Amino acid sequence: MKLAIIAIGGMRERHYREACIEYLRRMRMMQPVEIIELPEEYIAEERNPALVERALEREGRRILGCLRRGDVAVALTPRGKTMDSETFAEKLNPPSSEEGTRLVFIIGGSHGLGAEVYAHCQWELSFGPMTFPRQLARLMLLEQLYRGQMILRGSAYHK
Repeated sequence: MKLAIIAIGGMRERHYREACIEYLRRMRMMQPVEIIELPEEYIAEERNPALVERALEREGRRILGCLRRGDVAVALTPRGKTMDSETFAEKLNPPSSEEGTRLVFIIGGSHGLGAEVYAHCQWELSFGPMTFPRQLARLMLLEQLYRGQMILRGSAYHK
């Protein structure tokens, strides 16, 4: 199964960016991860729910435009399912009938994801009920993708 991350917004802080590059480098020979960064919508009046909803709809259209037929879409959200690393690794090792598909993790912007994106997702993943910056969420996801690959290979990385 191929891996991809669709993320709203870029990696502004150097320390997050460098850590993400390191995990992408480690995974390059095992299971490369495609990163698709999309711009975050500017919202002039953050407290206006209608403007936020419209921005989420526009971001959602761009996200959905990146999905392909047969993709398995996963939303990162606090309301999603938490799991240990071994269970997560199993999700990265599908039955052979799904090998040609792409597992796509979706990280929303500062306002999350719109309803239409959630409707297209096969499952939702959570790193817990706390709120994390989206850059840290991307780093945590990449680390868990790497850890999952190590688990599947029986490596000592996962203790």
